[in-house]
Amino acid sequence: MPDHLRRRAAWAGLLTFGPDAIAVGPCALALLGVQGLPWRIMPQAALPGARETRSRDGVLLRQFDDGMTVQRIDGRYVATPDWALAQAVPELDRRHAVALMDSAQQRGLLDGRGLARAHDQARGRRGVARTHSWWELSDRRAESPLETFARLDCQDAGVAPDDLQVVIADDAGEFLARGDLGWRLPGGRWLIAEIDGAEVHAAPEALFHDRRRQNRLVASRGVDVLRFTARDLRSAGHVGAEVRAFLARARGSVRSSTRFRSLSAG
Repeated sequence: MPDHLRRRAAWAGLLTFGPDAIAVGPCALALLGVQGLPWRIMPQAALPGARETRSRDGVLLRQFDDGMTVQRIDGRYVATPDWALAQAVPELDRRHAVALMDSAQQRGLLDGRGLARAHDQARGRRGVARTHSWWELSDRRAESPLETFARLDCQDAGVAPDDLQVVIADDAGEFLARGDLGWRLPGGRWLIAEIDGAEVHAAPEALFHDRRRQNRLVASRGVDVLRFTARDLRSAGHVGAEVRAFLARARGSVRSSTRFRSLSAG
C-alpha cells in the first residue's frame, strides 16, 4: 500500500504540469523503485525553463536543476537516480536517507561513484550541511530499509555489525543460511540479527522458511540468533540496546570463564 501511495503522488505531479514535467526528488525515487521513502511523500515535479509557473493543487513545482539528467519511465521524464538522491536527501531524516542510498546501490541503479556524484550535486542545497556524514554510511549489501534502520541503530549504540549478509556453513562447509547482520563472538561463534519485514515475512510460507532457517542456524552450534521486526525498529535505540546487551553478556561470560581457569591453574 505505501508504494502505491508514493507512486500515485509522483504521477499527480507529472499530470498536474503536463507532458514536459519531470518527476524529481522523492517522486523520482518512487518511480525508479528505490526503497526507503517515508510512508507519504509530497507530489512534486520540475519544468525545464519554468519561471512563472507556480505550485498548484497541492503539487510542488521545484526549481529546475541546471545540468539535471533524466530518463523515461512509462513515457514520462524522471530524474536519474543521482539527481533524485541529491534532491531528496537534504529533506529527509538520516534513517530514510541512508536507506534510499543503500537501496539505489543494491538495485544497481548507481555505484559508489554515482553516489559520490549525487553527494556533489546535493552540495549547496538547503539542509544538506547536516547530511554530509550520512553519505559515507551507505552499504549496498543492505537488502531492505529495515536492515538499514537496524544497522544504523546498532552503530549509534556503539556495536556496528562486523559483517552483513553473513554466510553460515556447517562443519562440512555446506551452506546453512545467510544472516542479515552479524557480530563475531569469542570462540569463532557468530551473533546473527534477522530483520523480519511484515510484507515479506507474514505469509505462512515465509514463516515456515524463517523458522526452518533459524533452526538450522541454531543447530549449527556456532550461531546465536536475535530476531527483530518492524515494530522493534519504530523506537530508535531498541535494537542497538538489545544487541549491545547480548554482546556484553557473551563477551563477559568468556572473560569470567578465562579468569576462572587461570585462577584454577594457579
